[in-house]
Amino acid sequence: MAVKMRLRREGKRKQPSYRVVVADARSPRDGRFIEDIGYYHPLREPSEIEIKRERALYWLGEGVQPSDAVRQLLRVTGIWEEFRPGDVGRQRASQQAVAAKATASAPAPGPDAAPADADAEGDAGTGKATAAEATSQEPADAAATDDDAVEDDEAATS
Repeated sequence: MAVKMRLRREGKRKQPSYRVVVADARSPRDGRFIEDIGYYHPLREPSEIEIKRERALYWLGEGVQPSDAVRQLLRVTGIWEEFRPGDVGRQRASQQAVAAKATASAPAPGPDAAPADADAEGDAGTGKATAAEATSQEPADAAATDDDAVEDDEAATS
């Protein structure tokens, strides 16, 4: 039997409140459930989340798969971090995977190569370093043209 941890909708029209329940995956959203382990009131300010920590950890340990919404509620309450230490969110995991790939594929730089790598990283990014170099060169060029104009004016007056 496939068991899921999911939200069960309650409340009046346009005033939802939810129960966090453990239910058979084949039962309807608001139908039969095995155990009620908490509630979520999104319209209260601030939103109210109450989940029985011991029961949630028990069911997660038994292999119950939470829905995406319930997984987010478990993260907010800290239960998910207790169940899976280090698994705070998908974004952090994907960022770590990208960083691991980058460090694995990059050769180990020597002490002299570090400044060159820093310049290469700036150019390879979004082009900000190139734009900064271009702007730093423009005033120097502008100053040179102003000096030429001054010299031309002096030559004309002499």
